[in-house]
Amino acid sequence: MPDMSSADTATTAAAPDARAERRAKRIAKNIQSFAKQHGGSAEGVVEYVGRTATRIVLVGADGSWGDQVAPTFAVGKRAAELAGLKLHDDFEGELALKVRTSSYEWKRMAGIQIGG
Repeated sequence: MPDMSSADTATTAAAPDARAERRAKRIAKNIQSFAKQHGGSAEGVVEYVGRTATRIVLVGADGSWGDQVAPTFAVGKRAAELAGLKLHDDFEGELALKVRTSSYEWKRMAGIQIGG
């Protein structure tokens, strides 16, 4: 078996980190674009969706909401950090009160409740 030098090992170990950083930067650009379109700033929360994804829920200064999906919690947190997103621990209280829902969401929620 060939002997890997420490430089080779460092390059191999850094590759996944470089990929994660590129993903975080791409998601951060999307977050910044959302903020710009919705009042100039945004707040959010990073939540686990499952073993293979993380959701970044965004609330713009105008009350509009959206989300971004990241492959891992670490990438989601890094993207939020790069975007300058004010993070909350959960989607309750202060953050939830800022969300402005449209008639579409109310009809959709009612349909889910009624239609099962």
